[in-house]
Amino acid sequence: MITNEHFKLFLSSLANKKKQTMNTIKASIKHNNNISTIFLCNKKNKWEQFGFDKKEIEYIYKKIKADDNFITINQFSKISFIQLIEEFDKKTNYQKLESLRGVGNKICATINAHKYESVQITSTNDTPAYLLAIAEGCALSNYQFLKYKSDKKETHTLKEISIISKKISKAEIDFINITIESVCIARNLVNEPQSEINALTFANEMKLMAKNSGFKIEVLNKKQIEALKMGGLLAVNMGSQTPPTFSIMEWKPSRVKNKKPLVLVGKGVVYDTGGLSLKPTPNSMDTMKCDMAGGAAVAAAMFAIAKAKLPYHVIALVPATDNRPGENAYTPGDVIKMYDGKTVEVLNTDAEGRMLLADALSYAKKYNPELVLDFATLTGAAAAAIGHFGIVCMGTATDKQKNDLKRSGENVYERLVEFPFWDEYAKLIKSDIADMKNIGGPIGGAITAGKFLEKFTDYNWMHFDIAGPAFISSNDSYRGKNATGTAVRLIIDYVKNLSK
Repeated sequence: MITNEHFKLFLSSLANKKKQTMNTIKASIKHNNNISTIFLCNKKNKWEQFGFDKKEIEYIYKKIKADDNFITINQFSKISFIQLIEEFDKKTNYQKLESLRGVGNKICATINAHKYESVQITSTNDTPAYLLAIAEGCALSNYQFLKYKSDKKETHTLKEISIISKKISKAEIDFINITIESVCIARNLVNEPQSEINALTFANEMKLMAKNSGFKIEVLNKKQIEALKMGGLLAVNMGSQTPPTFSIMEWKPSRVKNKKPLVLVGKGVVYDTGGLSLKPTPNSMDTMKCDMAGGAAVAAAMFAIAKAKLPYHVIALVPATDNRPGENAYTPGDVIKMYDGKTVEVLNTDAEGRMLLADALSYAKKYNPELVLDFATLTGAAAAAIGHFGIVCMGTATDKQKNDLKRSGENVYERLVEFPFWDEYAKLIKSDIADMKNIGGPIGGAITAGKFLEKFTDYNWMHFDIAGPAFISSNDSYRGKNATGTAVRLIIDYVKNLSK
């Protein structure tokens, strides 16, 4: 039997560990008849081999005749689930895997409703990808953020998910557990209120991730940021009583596949009031603890890359601050000199994410990167365009790099929608008094934000606007509600594929 230790759904010192659900995925070659099981199979099975009695088999045939492809049998001390694979025959492989993650979500809900602690997954054709997809969906669905809850009755009971397979390796089990752990870390960071996560504590969380996974980290303080003249980050920070941080993470094992590093950049605005361009509260400022979701995704992905010991050189940069209308806050009309010397006319202090991202993108030039990927909850325009169903992207990466990223997006069902990046959009951010302005007007808001960022790059680069899927108001299958951990699995899958 292959097993892994239980992982903590929140690595952080901020967590009340007693209120965090614990669960793990493990592999086994032997079926346990005493616990709940999901059988992945086709309609032409000999149902006796699964231990069903005559009445249960009659019930199964009745459900199949009624075109029911997901059958639940309550056996009092356990539950048996049957998922008929024919339901997915007309779907592409990546759509099939996503459907199976959804099956895992349904199983998780039922297991917890009946207060069981374990479930096992088996398949008549022993297809590793299908089994792992169900397990992944089940484990991610089991996530809870209960740190501030006093009622222990709300805690999920599911603790262990077993996969019955002779084909799944220990490495595959370890990797999926690391991936799930990383997503949960990102979710927790984003779900934490700003009273707990500011620029300093966020940097401390990243230090803790480094300690527990093996990557290196350096956190620049305000004096160091001032010495570097990172005008964008410092401008956004002017209204805050908490100093900014600039975290530099690096994973470079002894043998790597790449000569030039992959650089990840994550927006770390730990709370966004809009600054002097104050946001309204309902359905806007009230969720702005999520504005560091890009930084959380990048940091959590670094944790996974290092813990999985992927042979790829990766650097991550997270500029962090809150954006407040304090006494010295930067104002509409200000002209800010950025890290690379360019000047920006500020017309809206709520377009702050691009200001600190610009400094980080300029800083990335020092690494002579093969590719830079930035992740940010940047614009309402991106969310309005495609909702939470995918990630808006754009940039100057090569066609191969874009195709590889899109393939990873399909693999984890964080689909990428590439927006046009025509030169005409750059004209919309021209300024009369500076090199550029920080907003582009009423049209193409997601794209003009991207064109702004492009001004600070001279390398292959892609921008990912995760404003739609990073934090959602209603439950969405295994992604849950509130923080989803969007982009963590995308980055991990992409780097894993590059490492092969």
